[in-house]
Amino acid sequence: MTTFADLGLSPELLQAVEAAGYTEPTPIQAEAIPAVLMMKDVLGIAQTGTGKTASFVLPMIDVLASGRRRALMPRSLILEPTRELAAQVAENFEKYGKNHDLTMALLIGGVQMGDQVKALNEGVDVLIATPGRLMDLFERGKIILNACELVVIDEADRMLDMGFIPDIEFICDKLPDQRQTLLFSATMPPPIEKLAKKFLDNPKRIEVTRAASTNENITAFKIPVKSREKRETLRWLLRNDLVETAIIFCNRKTTVRELNKSLQRHGFASGEIHGDIDQNQRNAELQRFKNGEINILVASDVAARGLDIKGVSHVFNFDTPWHPDDYVHRIGRTGRAGAKGRAFTFVAPEDAEAIENVEKLTGSEVPVFGKKDVRVELPKAKPEAKQEEPADESGVEEQEEKPRRSRSRRDDKRQEEGRNDSKPRREKREDRPPRDDKPRGNRRRDADDEPVPAGEWNGPKPGFLGVGFK
Repeated sequence: MTTFADLGLSPELLQAVEAAGYTEPTPIQAEAIPAVLMMKDVLGIAQTGTGKTASFVLPMIDVLASGRRRALMPRSLILEPTRELAAQVAENFEKYGKNHDLTMALLIGGVQMGDQVKALNEGVDVLIATPGRLMDLFERGKIILNACELVVIDEADRMLDMGFIPDIEFICDKLPDQRQTLLFSATMPPPIEKLAKKFLDNPKRIEVTRAASTNENITAFKIPVKSREKRETLRWLLRNDLVETAIIFCNRKTTVRELNKSLQRHGFASGEIHGDIDQNQRNAELQRFKNGEINILVASDVAARGLDIKGVSHVFNFDTPWHPDDYVHRIGRTGRAGAKGRAFTFVAPEDAEAIENVEKLTGSEVPVFGKKDVRVELPKAKPEAKQEEPADESGVEEQEEKPRRSRSRRDDKRQEEGRNDSKPRREKREDRPPRDDKPRGNRRRDADDEPVPAGEWNGPKPGFLGVGFK
């Protein structure tokens, strides 16, 4: 069995790895770490959850252990597509580099530039950045890139999806010719192959299996459902599938906002993160989720990659992801560190092609959620729940109550004729006996008025369980 000590890491670094609780490297770590230490370029094809981050963070710490930092001229650069992933890489450097005298700066959008510029002025060994903020500071003359000895381009296919490839090419052109370059990507579409050929010199190619797609700890289902029935279906599952904590992924930021508001109206402790929220708010919302102040997080794909939140029992794909790779990253938020998890993907009629692409990528068909998979006992003979809230396909389902008319047409007519012989309603009601405050027996109670503990039955059998299941 290979250990971290066999990979050529320094004793100080091995102590930090052992303190973090790791003893055996993952396959990509076992192949990438020696290559990086030998100053080779690396082309890594790996999904999230394979230990990819540590495969470049650990050897970088030893490579940078000797050397002198200078103002405005970082010695190494790591490019990440999202703020959250950049922040997590920074956490890894703090954790593993505690026995080394290395300085680090995090350049991400959504926060003030002052502290970032100050750190650059003092000189940094490791610069972790998103392309947008790095380009901004570069154009302002606050950073010089011609002293970078080592460059990492992480999640390159995600960079492609987000339109960052022109920025990456611009940044790489400003780097010194004599450098070490590491490029990691979950897939290798033609633009990424072209990027690798242009900027990597005879790289060591490392490809690992898609661990998340075959994770035995995740029980995954798909649920055929009409777009207007998604919210009702989601609420039923949240109340009846023993949900402890859940992340709900949506394809659009507007859907994230609307769904979070809807869940809160129905009594759920939920929050939201997406690209329109500034970094401080996103960090605060993530911390609330980690602390248990909320147990449901509605998110766009900005949270799908790189986030390691322990104890997430469920993942819901409120929308079938447009890119099949995003499916693997999304469901990988549950079933981590040996824990069990459940993942549900809502498949509307227009999502037929998207779910087929997911199944082609993972190499297996996602089973349909049926009666045998339900965690509560279904009633034998109860009518289907009538849909309470009208909705269009955009997901807007709750409408404001129409204002009541303040007076009748008869009152208007009397006013026009100069007659006012009708007594005010208040006077008419004064002679009535006081109304009983007890609720009337025929009052209809909305099943969503109050939240019900997970595992307890909460109304009639949902419609999505009665159609199209084997």
